[in-house]
Amino acid sequence: MPIEITVLALGALLLVVHITVAVHYTTQQYGLGWNMGARDEQKPPLGDVAARLQRARDNFLETLPIAIIALFGVVLTGKTSELTALFAWLWLGARVIYLPLYWAGIPYIRTVAWFASMFGLLGVLYVLLAG
Repeated sequence: MPIEITVLALGALLLVVHITVAVHYTTQQYGLGWNMGARDEQKPPLGDVAARLQRARDNFLETLPIAIIALFGVVLTGKTSELTALFAWLWLGARVIYLPLYWAGIPYIRTVAWFASMFGLLGVLYVLLAG
């Protein structure tokens, strides 16, 4: 199996982690009834940690389609290489680091991790489009 597909599968697991921790902290604040219910009622704003985890999840969801297109793209076109594998790992590794940084509310380094992940994705897209 191409490395790029393995990285995507691991990215899917990372999405599960994002969803799980965001829902866990939101449920801690709003209660199990909220979690099990229709969630129609208005609730007060989330606390800092739960809100950060939801934003981190949303950010991951914004970039995941780019990863899917780029990584599947190089696999489908036969353009995989050590370079695309390196870029794929850079994307995933930076996204793994990003979550605890955002969770803890650490600025600047979190942004560096985000840029590193985007560099990885843009590298794969470059190979896909120009390679």
